[in-house]
Amino acid sequence: MADIIQLLPDHVANQIAAGEVVQRPSSVVKELLENAIDAEATIIKLIIKDAGKTLVQVIDNGKGMSTTDARLSFERHATSKIRTADDLFQLHTKGFRGEALASIAAIAHVELKTKQEHDDVGNAIIIEGSTIVSQDVVVTPKGTSISVKNLFFNIPARRNFLKSNAVELRHIIDEFHRVALAHPNISFSFYNNGSDVFNLPTGNYRQRIVAIFGSKTNEKLVPVEETTEVLKIAGFVCKPEFSKKTRGEQYFFVNDRFIKSGYLNHAISSAFDGLLKSGLYPSYFLYLTVNPQTIDINIHPTKTEIKFDDEHTLYALLRSAVKHSLGQFNIAPVLDFERDPNLDTPYDYNKIEANNPVIEVDRSFNPFKETYNSGKQTTAFKTQTLTNWDSLYVGLESKGNDFRKEFSEVHFESEESTESIFGTTSQAEYVQTTYQLHNKYIVSTIKSGMLILDQYRAHQRILYEDFLKCMTIKEGMSQQLLFPLELHFSTTDIEIIKQLKQDLEHAGFVFSNIHNEIVEIMGLPVNIPEQDVRNILEYLISDVENEVPNSNFSATDLLAKSMAKSLAIKRGQSLKKDEQEHLVNSLFACKEPNVSPNNKVTFITMSVDELDKKFI
Repeated sequence: MADIIQLLPDHVANQIAAGEVVQRPSSVVKELLENAIDAEATIIKLIIKDAGKTLVQVIDNGKGMSTTDARLSFERHATSKIRTADDLFQLHTKGFRGEALASIAAIAHVELKTKQEHDDVGNAIIIEGSTIVSQDVVVTPKGTSISVKNLFFNIPARRNFLKSNAVELRHIIDEFHRVALAHPNISFSFYNNGSDVFNLPTGNYRQRIVAIFGSKTNEKLVPVEETTEVLKIAGFVCKPEFSKKTRGEQYFFVNDRFIKSGYLNHAISSAFDGLLKSGLYPSYFLYLTVNPQTIDINIHPTKTEIKFDDEHTLYALLRSAVKHSLGQFNIAPVLDFERDPNLDTPYDYNKIEANNPVIEVDRSFNPFKETYNSGKQTTAFKTQTLTNWDSLYVGLESKGNDFRKEFSEVHFESEESTESIFGTTSQAEYVQTTYQLHNKYIVSTIKSGMLILDQYRAHQRILYEDFLKCMTIKEGMSQQLLFPLELHFSTTDIEIIKQLKQDLEHAGFVFSNIHNEIVEIMGLPVNIPEQDVRNILEYLISDVENEVPNSNFSATDLLAKSMAKSLAIKRGQSLKKDEQEHLVNSLFACKEPNVSPNNKVTFITMSVDELDKKFI
């Protein structure tokens, strides 16, 4: 039998490896930014076109590469970060596998320009699909500039799986945030389609967080610091009142590397026990420094998962450090038995005993005494006691008879009608047909038996169809505000709101200004209260991040779903009888009353026969 096992060609092996390393344009951004950081750059520029599908370019002022290194950097498993397997446990760099550039070059058009400080000229290399097209001498400043164009040009199936530009851009911004937050000592710039998105100067951790997420973030941060032999913790957690309904602003950095850890996230959540409402998540930016020998980074291709030698110790230290910070800054109530109670009073009054209060009574005061003010003089009316007071009532009986006689002679134009507007009492009686069960379900009678309706899902369906009708017909009614409503959001959230502005205006929102970190709203849809606007927009931003549309209709549909979910009557809310009936009637006036916008059942029915079987 002939041999059937053979070695794959290099270009095929590189394309297979690229599937693990490069999943989307944001993966290219992550790898190139980390290479720039490893090159000891202090200024890094990121340039994006068409959400990275057309161009991803990173320019840095690092130490650059020699002619040989520039050519060798695109070979598989070629790296300057490690030499032996033992170096995996002494890592102080971002990359170490030597796969990133080779994988990127296999599926894109790459142009590299690099120059070392002591060289007069640099090198330029052009690669297309792992094939080196040219390598020339070029005049370029110190550092490296690498451009990745036409991503997945030779793998059309992978390119077709990419999402819309808005989705891919959000993934790129997320990766940019993770790298920029980990290195506040480096200046970062981010340009998208020629416009300036971020311009982050060097600073400390707090300044970098505020520069990315907006100036209002500064008042939300509570510092966390702890140093032990095992772990050093620095960073910030956000105050409980600023917690969010999503897990967006949760960042762990271990040795300046962003990681995801559900176990450590649980430590933060447990530290906030009793401080957060149900369904809310704390925000945090925590920087952990551990011995590189106690962690293993070589777990996942994206290097976002880390194995720790002693996770239980890290859990306890992290939880106690956050709890201590919340108590230290009076965020959480604490009991301090060593506190000196004398500190509550001024020092001069420490030894002075309190005097008993003295009550003064004016015994000559008469509340019934009438006085008359005339200029500056006050005179009291003279009171006189009546001796023959019973004479005042003499003759009243005869006067009353004369008055009644005169009143009986008065004629009216028409007689008074005392009949009920309903005709008979039986017609005015109200027949109750709905009942609310546990403030969650509405039970109503139907001809065949009984109807049980989920009030939250039913109201979602009603609002969803109303919003969808307004946005598609473009006749959303708006109620003008007396004073403009000003809301603060991060730069990323502002971009999402700008993308959805047209659909929001069709729903009834009126925006007067959207710039930097501020959204000014002059009008709202008729049925939306002003205090719920922030929650609605936060829900919408979260839904867009998790379930992104590719067409205008899908964007409108997602907006209607999000607004309906945030405004629907919640479970546990008591409803009056007329509200219950209106909800039932409105649901069955919908086009699809059987399911909620998320395709969940809104009601169930139980026939009389099914009830009879229960009593057999």
